[in-house]
Amino acid sequence: MPRKKKEECKSVPAWLTSFSDLMSLLLTFFILLYSMSTLDITKALKFLSYFQGEKAKTFEQISIVKPIQIYTTDIARKIKKILRRILPVYGYQIVVTEQYVLIRMFDKVTFDENSVKLKERAKKALKGVAEIIKQLKGNYRVKVEGHTSSDEPSRPLPDIEDSWDLSIRRATEVAKFLIKEGVDPHKVYAVGYDAMRPLYTWKNPILQARNRRVEIYIEVAVPKEEKEGKVELKRKEKIPEKKPNSQ
Repeated sequence: MPRKKKEECKSVPAWLTSFSDLMSLLLTFFILLYSMSTLDITKALKFLSYFQGEKAKTFEQISIVKPIQIYTTDIARKIKKILRRILPVYGYQIVVTEQYVLIRMFDKVTFDENSVKLKERAKKALKGVAEIIKQLKGNYRVKVEGHTSSDEPSRPLPDIEDSWDLSIRRATEVAKFLIKEGVDPHKVYAVGYDAMRPLYTWKNPILQARNRRVEIYIEVAVPKEEKEGKVELKRKEKIPEKKPNSQ
């Protein structure tokens, strides 16, 4: 008759396994609550002083983490609220970074056909943008860029020399309108890039039409060297000293 194998260790009761799992879950839960809570430094120091025998230090105000606030996001949200009531969805784009808000308005909804004249709904949209800009404080600037496409005719309009001239004229038209609506003229400037900065490079007429646009950059973080004024390099010339005539 085979000998019965002796049990090496007694099996743990089933209730004890469930109880240990419950304690582990409770511990995890309290650790999670603690990690999500805000630590009061003053109370923590007071608590530690009971064990260290030292008087707890008091602070009038303690800032652990500086609150994060993206200023440009608020500007973009206000501008988007205005534009979506006036312009179609395909007529504009808004890009946000920490340094600037970019408003991209395509020529189809901005200018009359074969003209540099602003459409009425574009004027209405730019009025709203101007109101937002006028509320800005601190050091900022508004850069208006004009862009054309690579399939522009050699002479796009009778009074326009070429596509370079067209991009500058349209950017200037938008800049002048913003200034007319009360934006500080010292903070606005316009530039033209012709077709040197396309959004799309495919030779598709629909995409090429999207390259014809005006971009308004509302820059809230101007480089330091530009805050202090542009540095002009001047060439110093030595002027020979005149010697008195000997008599």
